[in-house]
Amino acid sequence: MNDLDKLNRLTESHGALRPGKGLISGVIALSLAVLCFLGVLAFHFPEYLTTPQLRKSYNVDVIRLVMFWSLVLAGALALFNIIRNRSRWLALGAFVLIGLTLALGGHKVPVNDFADNTPYIGLDWFILDLLGSALIFIFIEKLFALRREQPVFRPEWQTDFHHFIVNHMVVGFVLLATNLLVHKLFGWAAKDGVRLWVSELPFVVALFLIVLVADLVQYWTHRAYHEVPTMWRLHAVHHSVKSMDWLAGSRQHILELIITRTLVLAPIYVLGFSKEVIDAYIVIVGFQAVFNHANVSVRLGPLRYVIVTPNFHHWHHSQDDAAIDKNYAAHFAFLDYAFGTAVKSDRAWPEHYGVVGDYVQNGFFKQLAFPFRWKG
Repeated sequence: MNDLDKLNRLTESHGALRPGKGLISGVIALSLAVLCFLGVLAFHFPEYLTTPQLRKSYNVDVIRLVMFWSLVLAGALALFNIIRNRSRWLALGAFVLIGLTLALGGHKVPVNDFADNTPYIGLDWFILDLLGSALIFIFIEKLFALRREQPVFRPEWQTDFHHFIVNHMVVGFVLLATNLLVHKLFGWAAKDGVRLWVSELPFVVALFLIVLVADLVQYWTHRAYHEVPTMWRLHAVHHSVKSMDWLAGSRQHILELIITRTLVLAPIYVLGFSKEVIDAYIVIVGFQAVFNHANVSVRLGPLRYVIVTPNFHHWHHSQDDAAIDKNYAAHFAFLDYAFGTAVKSDRAWPEHYGVVGDYVQNGFFKQLAFPFRWKG
């Protein structure tokens, strides 16, 4: 079996990486090498591969420094494994990507002036979010694991990673589509007097209000996904995940992503919240979207009746009869208690996740087509 076949087998497999074989350090080296290679491409074609909103806040010197030390670390780990004769095929793969990155200029690629209104994909957003999410949430999952036997590379991780890649890469298309829909469908509702009043609210009050308004809309939208058969065909893709962890929330059909974001952003636009409040809300929703799917044992005591926690949202993904079509809220658990849709169970955590009947096929492209093929 050649090195490429071994690499393909690794990416198609799942389970815990055995220590002492060079697999853990090899995967880290290869992952860093891949991200550095993608980073150097972003340096060469920033107008097409980076998001305009993020470009304004970049410190290029810091990015260059991070890329340099990532290349050093990846190279050191790969060299160590080659010397120790551990998973040399994995180390050689990392070296190939490191070599390509350096051949393309590495961390020293100059960034010249470029057009700011070109079509783009969010390669930079994908890199940053993958690095940040993986480093933070895998660490949290190891410290406070709910299911300690569940490995990082659990079954079907490839499908969720494909969703993660696509939903991050098309961030420009999603933003364009949602902004267009919000302005076309809800622009008539925006009133200057209301927008001025909302924009002048104290930050803490405005932040609570934006999260509450967004969650109310999200609650009823989410409930519609479960109760309207046509909408369930889209949402069933998200519910087909059978293992809960930081990557599980990425399994979401692109049409559901656009519909939900349009409906949630509509009242935020109409009410005219300030940029600072919207930015804070984006941080909150981004964190909870990942954290509430994570493999962590967190309940927060009595606060679990107020705030959505992993425990609360895990029940939403459960196959238990008592949990079907329950726990819709994304931020405030008290909404489900107020509307009578909170789960009532004697057990602290659910046992099994996924769609009852397991009729959603595994695989990104199969799930992309599923809402238009499934009958029943």
